[in-house]
Amino acid sequence: MHLILFLFFGGICVAGAVNLLVQRHPINSALSLVVVMASLAGEYLLLGAEFVAAIQVIVYAGAIMVLFIFTIMLLNAGEEVRSKGSRVAAMLGVPGVMIAGVLIAWILLRHSNTAAVSMFALPGDPRAIARLLFRDFLLPFEVTSVLILIAIMGAVVLASKPEAVARPSAAEPAQREVRELVASGRER
Repeated sequence: MHLILFLFFGGICVAGAVNLLVQRHPINSALSLVVVMASLAGEYLLLGAEFVAAIQVIVYAGAIMVLFIFTIMLLNAGEEVRSKGSRVAAMLGVPGVMIAGVLIAWILLRHSNTAAVSMFALPGDPRAIARLLFRDFLLPFEVTSVLILIAIMGAVVLASKPEAVARPSAAEPAQREVRELVASGRER
């Protein structure tokens, strides 16, 4: 039963990821990413990592997706305009992806025993995760948080409109003449 559920959630994850890539509208892509995150949470539950599944739903499917959708709305990203693409990219890309797939499969099959042992050796309780995150992997954690902060600041800078330069209006010279006439009339 676990294997069937694992394959079911894996299939949903792959379908959501493919849908994320083929959607034209960014909001639909973001919603497909929510499906991917939720199916990953199901995978974590099946692996016995309840805390990681809860964090996956709360942080990624919740907070990060709200940030993504807010950024999409802020940037006013509309439907993507598709271009035809280059034939050279297609001729080099397809064999390149196939070679990369074969290479990744070869590496995974070659190191399959060590990957299985290290996968089940991961801690599942919050204390062990906190110890790993804040002691053993503190530098990568901090670098990641700084990179996320820089990305947020970059999105805000890109989305902000330049301040309007104060240009004289067409009525300003006439208003200046009226002020001068009023000022000269007071002096008499």
